[in-house]
Amino acid sequence: MAISRSELARQLRGHVELLASGGVRELGIELKAPVPAKPKQPRKEPAKPAAKSAPAKKTAAGFNPVIVPSVALEELKGFDSDNARALEPVAEEVRTCARCTLCESRTQTVFGTGDPRSPLMVIGEAPGGDEDVKGKPFVGRAGKLLTDIIEKGMKYKREHVYIANVLKCRPPGNRNPEPEEIEACRSYLERQIEIINPKVILAVGLFPAQWLTGEKRPLGRLRGQVHEVNGRKVICTYHPAYVLRNYTVETRKKVHEDVLLAVDILGEPPLLK
Repeated sequence: MAISRSELARQLRGHVELLASGGVRELGIELKAPVPAKPKQPRKEPAKPAAKSAPAKKTAAGFNPVIVPSVALEELKGFDSDNARALEPVAEEVRTCARCTLCESRTQTVFGTGDPRSPLMVIGEAPGGDEDVKGKPFVGRAGKLLTDIIEKGMKYKREHVYIANVLKCRPPGNRNPEPEEIEACRSYLERQIEIINPKVILAVGLFPAQWLTGEKRPLGRLRGQVHEVNGRKVICTYHPAYVLRNYTVETRKKVHEDVLLAVDILGEPPLLK
């Protein structure tokens, strides 16, 4: 016969009271079998971080310069002259130069080209895309026009002329040189001029014209005359790239007039005998 819930409760109460009279104060009730503890796993060592590649070498100024062999150094080895030997360490300094941010974006430096014994030195503004790739100044469309100016207009051989730029690295997008970039390259160009010691310097473009003369006047006011700078004759004229953009009879006539000023000083060709 089934026991009612009230009867079961009465019997359980009586059983508890009986235990209490015997001094039992607590009852341990086990609801379910204990879960066996998991076996202790051996302690794993923390994973070591993956080795990182060494960062690009930075200079004291914090730049990461692009450093490759120098086209100019190889060319200078072909000249048997004191001037060429004196230019070599300067070209090596330029090759590893990290004085401004242009050292990070260049393909290579563009030191100079031509005969270092030349009495005529042509100085431009900065390397362009073609010059950045080939490592020589004035080798693109503007360079071809400069060759025509030298060979057809002045009747000299281009290889007898020494050609360089105010900047030795290409500004991104062929933008104008910044003042701090010009200043960073100043000593290189100054030493080139001192070593080559040209009789005449033809400054093509606003930046070399102002750099050489120390005057901040527009190029139109600086051209058409001979400037005396440190015992040398400086003649300013338009950059070949400007002439290509403004290929008018008037512009070409002005450039021709300027280069003839140099010929009057240097004399009839050849430049080097």
